Amino acid sequence: MTVFSPEVVAAVLHHMNDDHTDDNILIVRAFAGRDPESARMIDLDHRGGTWRYTIDGEDSELHLPWSRELTERPEIRREIVGLYDAACSKLGVEPRPHE
Repeated sequence: MTVFSPEVVAAVLHHMNDDHTDDNILIVRAFAGRDPESARMIDLDHRGGTWRYTIDGEDSELHLPWSRELTERPEIRREIVGLYDAACSKLGVEPRPHE
């Protein structure tokens, strides 16, 4: 079983939290059923990702499993994009195109 290196995890978290802040909020809205003031992806491994979100000054966490256990870094992107697309569908939001 492959565990992602700390460098890989840090790079993904940096990308999600610096470039996709709105996506983090959308994912939490869809899967936690709450409307957070802020949301950050704080961890991930081969089984899923974890987001910390704030509502009325109180922090909570949401852990979402991937569709399957991951073994390679490119699979992380596919899983997060899948969560984003599912969140958009659930909330009736038009997803932006993926590059």
